Amino acid sequence: MRIFSENRPDINMATGARRFRVENLPRVTPENRWRTEAMRSYAQPLLLWFTRGQGRITVAGVTHGFGPHHAVFLPADTMHGYEMSGQVFGTAVYLPTDRSLNLPEEPVHLRFRDVQQQAELSVMIENLQAELQANRPGKERAMLAHAGLLAVWLDREVEAGHRQDLHPDAARRIAAAYSAMVERDYKTGRTINYFASQLGVTPTHLTRCCKIACGRSASALLADRIHFEARRLLTETRRPVKDIAQELGFNSAAYFTRAFQKHTGETPTGFRKHG
Repeated sequence: MRIFSENRPDINMATGARRFRVENLPRVTPENRWRTEAMRSYAQPLLLWFTRGQGRITVAGVTHGFGPHHAVFLPADTMHGYEMSGQVFGTAVYLPTDRSLNLPEEPVHLRFRDVQQQAELSVMIENLQAELQANRPGKERAMLAHAGLLAVWLDREVEAGHRQDLHPDAARRIAAAYSAMVERDYKTGRTINYFASQLGVTPTHLTRCCKIACGRSASALLADRIHFEARRLLTETRRPVKDIAQELGFNSAAYFTRAFQKHTGETPTGFRKHG
């Protein structure tokens, strides 16, 4: 079991190139499927580059299909999750939260049919990874330079029209706004009624929009985000269950245990033993 001292293991507060991370997409098993499928976010920008396989990815409450040579850029704190059909290969590139990079401020989903475009992105990621693994003078500057080139490349591809429209209608725009609110407030214990009122719609209409956008109800999205964080805290920290329950907005550890078991099929303690 990996143990982290920080509440957000996805961000490394050390200086230098350690803010960067380049990893192969995880191999999904029945036991760890929640790590990719459940709604979550990261405290730093993320680029997903899918090179083989296909599936469905939900970004900010809106679901789209993905396949080989699709790239998805996610700004920091963007709620997302993806489901794979069979084995999917690709790379996850975690970038620093550095405003000088001028990375896109909204999620971007790009599809590339041109072999040259595919090769360009693969080479940029390989160069970034090579610099990250090396121990040479000027590593920090070099990493930021590579990331800057990647940001420019993303901008050019968006301007060239390779971006898919993630919010083509009002329902998906409402689902995206709801997703952003959930990401901000999922630890507060607030209900669907609160979120709907903030958006100026009824709970029924909010759920209708979410089902159109991603095939799930508003309450299912909220529960998924809460229980991803619960499972993460159970597997990656030694914090008592009662403290996790309190952090996630539950009135008591007993209520949290019942909700967690209903969502996952296991008690928090049982999940922690083999998670």
